[in-house]
Amino acid sequence: MTQRPYAVFALSAENVPLVFPPPVLARLRETVDIDAALVAEDFTDPRVKDALARAEILVTGWGGPLLDPAALDAVPRLRAVLHAAGSVKGIVTPEVWRRGIAVSSAAAANALPVAEYTLAMILLSGKDLFAVRDRLRADRDAFNGWGLLPGIGNLGRRVGVIGASRIGRRVIELLRPFDLVPALTDPYADEETAAALGVPLLPLDELLRTSDVVTLHAPATPETRHLIGARELALMPDGAVLINTARGSLLDHDALVAELRTGRLSAILDVTDPEPLPAGSPLYDLPNAVLTPHRAGSQGNETARLGLVVAEEAARLAAGSPLAHAVDPAALAREA
Repeated sequence: MTQRPYAVFALSAENVPLVFPPPVLARLRETVDIDAALVAEDFTDPRVKDALARAEILVTGWGGPLLDPAALDAVPRLRAVLHAAGSVKGIVTPEVWRRGIAVSSAAAANALPVAEYTLAMILLSGKDLFAVRDRLRADRDAFNGWGLLPGIGNLGRRVGVIGASRIGRRVIELLRPFDLVPALTDPYADEETAAALGVPLLPLDELLRTSDVVTLHAPATPETRHLIGARELALMPDGAVLINTARGSLLDHDALVAELRTGRLSAILDVTDPEPLPAGSPLYDLPNAVLTPHRAGSQGNETARLGLVVAEEAARLAAGSPLAHAVDPAALAREA
């Protein structure tokens, strides 16, 4: 029997049983030798020194240490980093690429619940559900919204998707069964890409002017900081909804607060800048702002999907096959 490659968990210990519940851990152990009780949260910890010296694979995730030159020196046999989460930007340094270490990410799996959250918010906001809930709660004795309400609904509603990322593309796919009209803007997408997704490719300003819902799925880069500011918000039509599940830095929050105070727009924010918001932020109290605490990504039983991606990637490594979710360092700068 071929000897299984030795692997070490390098993430927050509390997350190991969540991302690798027993069936997923068993799947991982079919192809690698790994101990769930041995977790390298700190590479300078003497208790993990020998394990790291033997490791060919690191299974990383939320709370994992930065893989800088000093950390990598502790793992001299390392040939692959399998990341059981989305972006690897928080752990991977240029030294990883310089040493020829392969990197894989479960970002595609983490995109699924974010896209599902976005779809739910698009549909619920189309029914004005959040405002109706608040009015019903406040005026339960006098609420007169039980009949037909004009001006709401999801028939022909225009949805502008900013960013043809994994999540942005998945959102477009999920919108197809509904009577909604999506459009895309992305400086890196071309007409062929948009056509394959079945949507028109628009300049940002045109998308903002013509969308009833705008949903952000672009990466956080110096170029996208405050991509949506006062000028862009002013382009959005009255009654439009802005959804952000990407990164808080894409949105100028001061400009958003000013626009929301007019009552002209609504916003649904799963990410903010800073995160969390300070307790005194007006966004907590504005009736047309819906805040959720970074819940769009994998939560609860969804995290096992991330571990399963890693188990499948480990099997490919052991078989000498290419990784299915390899991270391209050249493209990393424009990814989330």
